[in-house]
Amino acid sequence: MGNKWLAASVIALLLLAGCSNNNEASIDNEEEVVEKPEETIDVPEVEDLPFQFPLTGVGTEKKAEDRAVAVMINNDPKARPQSGLEKADIVYELLAEGNITRFLAIYQSGQPENIGPVRSARDYFIELAKGYDSLYIAHGYSPDAKAMLDQGYIDELNGITYDGTLFKRASFRKAPHNSYISYENILKGAEKKNYDMDEAPSSLFFLNESEMEEIEGETAESAMVSYFNSDLYNSIYEYDEALEKYKRYTNGELTADYDSGEPVLLDNIFIVETNHKVIDDAGRRSIDLTSGGNGYLLQKGKWKEVKWENIKGKILPVRNNGDQIGLVPGRTWINIIPTSPGLTQSVSFDVN
Repeated sequence: MGNKWLAASVIALLLLAGCSNNNEASIDNEEEVVEKPEETIDVPEVEDLPFQFPLTGVGTEKKAEDRAVAVMINNDPKARPQSGLEKADIVYELLAEGNITRFLAIYQSGQPENIGPVRSARDYFIELAKGYDSLYIAHGYSPDAKAMLDQGYIDELNGITYDGTLFKRASFRKAPHNSYISYENILKGAEKKNYDMDEAPSSLFFLNESEMEEIEGETAESAMVSYFNSDLYNSIYEYDEALEKYKRYTNGELTADYDSGEPVLLDNIFIVETNHKVIDDAGRRSIDLTSGGNGYLLQKGKWKEVKWENIKGKILPVRNNGDQIGLVPGRTWINIIPTSPGLTQSVSFDVN
């Protein structure tokens, strides 16, 4: 990492943090030893194929017809490294309680054998999953999320109902950081509940080869997204020029699969700011996902200021005139951060 940063690091804030006592196990403070995965790089060759996956724009021999699946993934340090993140088409990272972030991993083009640790639902994650007409997978829920699930707002499978059947507990971790589900069991659960899994989401807007060569922006070798100056949840993205993809690090550790060691390799990093409000004594939040606002978009080692809009439930980059900005074909990571302290204090770029 270089020393020339274009923006300051985030100002530390005191946030009311707490653990939900509603279907949430308390977080213990015992240290846990987890082997660091080996860094392996496996990038498939690009082929000229007749169809594209709707959420990655990557070519495929057959028309993509599988329904999207959205899984709540634990990002507590005791849940790292996770399983299945490297195969997600899109990952949203948002705050849960306090300065703890949580992931919503959306799968359509790939079906990882094992996914987890799975964590509990929040209402704004449900809204994001709904935008892709996903089957929503979680283990537990906040009161607001439970009300939405009980009303049938989204097709879902929850570990509260299927703990020990569809969801399995890993022996090498402690609750609530040890709930996993296989893709096979997701499909079994969908069949059990008569959910239709044969309709793919609508396609996102992707750049073609010539458009990718014309991507404009400021050059940056890496970027850091800070959530309230917490090293445990800072995300650092480093651009690998040979791979033409970004690698992700948290607290100095490469984000990679627990089982295979395969790293998360990303083609689009989209960072947006939106209003956050703490709504209860447990530190739960209301997050505005509809009003639009400012964002940064990283593609091909360059970054630029953009806007974001909620388009049919999806958080997407747009120009000042509202026109959509195309994504580079591949995987996308979306960081949603609070407007206070905002982009200029939460995001830093290394230009060395």
